[in-house]
Amino acid sequence: MARRPLPRILTDSARIARSRAFARTAADGAFDVLHPLITISRGLRRLVATGRERWSETPKERRGPLFFFVAACVLVVALIPYGPLLALISVMGAAAWAGRDRAPVETGPSEAETARLQSLYEALVPYFSADGDPSPLYAHDGDWENAFTEYAFDDSGRLERLQLKYPPFFTDGEPQSRARIEQLLHVKCGRGREYHFVWEEETNELVLSVLGALPTDIAAQRFIISPGETVLGFTDPDAVRRTLPVAHGDDETRDASPVMWRTGIRSTEPHLLALGQPGTGATTLLRSIALQALYDGDVLVIDGGGAGEFACLSGRSGVMGVESGLSGALATLEWASRETERRLIAANRARQFGRPAPEDTRRPLWIIADRPTALAHVAAAEGREDPQRLLQVPLRHGRAVNVTVVVADQFETAGMLSDAVRAHTKARVVLGPATAEEVQAVLGAPPRTTPTADVPPGRGYARLGTRPVLRLQVPATPDPFDDGTSEEHREAVLELLPEHTVPAGEAAPGKPLTAVPPLSVVQPAAASATLLPYEQDADDEMTADGEAPADAEPLSATTRMMTVRTGDPLAANGPAEAAEAAAHAEGRAIPFHW
Repeated sequence: MARRPLPRILTDSARIARSRAFARTAADGAFDVLHPLITISRGLRRLVATGRERWSETPKERRGPLFFFVAACVLVVALIPYGPLLALISVMGAAAWAGRDRAPVETGPSEAETARLQSLYEALVPYFSADGDPSPLYAHDGDWENAFTEYAFDDSGRLERLQLKYPPFFTDGEPQSRARIEQLLHVKCGRGREYHFVWEEETNELVLSVLGALPTDIAAQRFIISPGETVLGFTDPDAVRRTLPVAHGDDETRDASPVMWRTGIRSTEPHLLALGQPGTGATTLLRSIALQALYDGDVLVIDGGGAGEFACLSGRSGVMGVESGLSGALATLEWASRETERRLIAANRARQFGRPAPEDTRRPLWIIADRPTALAHVAAAEGREDPQRLLQVPLRHGRAVNVTVVVADQFETAGMLSDAVRAHTKARVVLGPATAEEVQAVLGAPPRTTPTADVPPGRGYARLGTRPVLRLQVPATPDPFDDGTSEEHREAVLELLPEHTVPAGEAAPGKPLTAVPPLSVVQPAAASATLLPYEQDADDEMTADGEAPADAEPLSATTRMMTVRTGDPLAANGPAEAAEAAAHAEGRAIPFHW
C-alpha cells in the first residue's frame, strides 16, 4: 500500500518556524496584557490559602468569637458610604502585593568563591592541625564552613574580609607564629593590597580585612590644632578617635583622621626620628613639620643633603638659620646647645624664686636635621667633630625648655646615627616600601598590616612611644622652588611661609656665632646662704634679722631647704647679675645657687 504524502504545510520548515515565532509572540503579548490579572488571581489564591491555614490553626473554642468579629467587620464595611468599594480596592491591592513575583535570593558563596575558600582552608591545615587531635578543626578534605565564620568578596571575586577560628593549641602569643599565618593569608588572598589583622586571643579568632588607600590629595595647610600639637599625617578612620577638617580640591572640606604628635614639657616623646629610602618623603615630612612649627616658634634647619630642599625658609621670620655646610652646621648646633643650657639655667632660677619661667624659655625652638650622617661623614674625613655630638644637650634636656629635635635620615646610613639620637627619639616614622622586619627594627613593634611594594611618596608607618603602629600619609608639602611641583601645591606652601625678614634676593646680615666658655657650677660661699632648719609655710614670716619664728617646726637633715639671702637675680641690674658680669669678665667661675 503506497504512503500518502504529508500536507505541504507540515513539510515546509520555514512556515513552521514562522508559526512558532508568531505563537510565541502572541503568548508573550497575552501574558503582558493579562499579567495584572494573573498576579491578582495568584495573590487571591495565596491569601485564601493563608486564611485557611490560620483558621485551621485557631483552636475550636476561639473560632466562634473570631467568626463573629469578622462578620461584624463585614457588616460595618457594608453600611458605611463607599465601604464595599474601598474594601474591594484594599483586597485587590493586598492580592497584587501577595501575588508579585518573588525572585529567589541567592545565599552563600558562588562556585568560584567556594573553591577559593576551600583552597585557603587547605593551605591553613598544616599550621592549624596537630597529631592526636580528637576533633580537628582543620583537616584535609575537611569542611571550611566550620572554620570560616564570616567572609565577604569584592566585585572582582577577591576576599576583602574573613573571620576564621583557630584551635586553642595554636601559639598565637608568639610573633613568629603570627607572622607565618599573616604571610600565608597575604599570598592566598592576593598581593598588592594591604591587609589588617586582628588577633582575638580570648576567643581564638582572627579577623582579616582589606584596607583602603590613604588620602593623597591633602596638601599643606593651616590645621586647626592646639599649641604644642603637630600633624605628622593622616591615618585610617578607625585607628584614632580624633578628626580634623581639611581642605582639598576647590573649596571642599572633609574630616580626616590625623596622626597627632604632642611636644613640650609634658610630652612623653619630645623628639622624632624619621627613616626611609631616597625619594619616599622624609624631607617632605620635615618641611611640613617646619611650616607648622613656625606658627608659634623658632626653627633651626640643618640640611645635610645640601640639595637646597629648605631654601624656601631662608630669610623668613622665625627661621634662625638654614645651614648645609659643615662649618655652619657645627657653629649653629653649638649655639643651639648653648641656648638650651641658657634656657635651663634661666628656668631653674625662676623656679627657685617661685616665679614663672621667662618668656624666651617658653617659646618653642625646633632643631630640624635632615641627613646629619652626611655631615658626620664629611667631619670624619676632615678630622673634625661630629655634628651629632652637639645634639646631645638638646636631646637630653630640651623637653624641659621647649626645645624639640627632629632628625631624618636614610636606611643605608642609619647605622651612623649617634647613640643619643637613637635613645632620645621616642617618636618614630618609617616612610616608603619596607619589610615588616625593617619596620619592627625602627619602630620597636611590627605593623599590624602587610606592607606593599608600591606606595606613594609620604606613605609609611608611625609610632609615638609605646602606642600602636599606625599607617601614615604625610600631607603634600613639596619644595615650592622645584620645577616639578604643581601650581596648586606651590601656592599652598607659599601661603604658609612667614614674611621675609630681609628683601628677597638680599643676604641676611650675618652675626658671627661666638662660642661661650662652658659654665661651671660651684657651691655658693657660706656667707651668701643661710640654712633655715624649719619648714616655712606660705603664711609664715621671718623676722628682720632672718631668724625663724618661735613656733616653727624643726626639719630633718634630708628635708632642710637652703634659702639664698642675696639680691633678686631676676631683677634688672641686680647684685647677682653684676657679680656674674664681673666674674665672666675676669674669667672666673660663676656661682649658681640651686
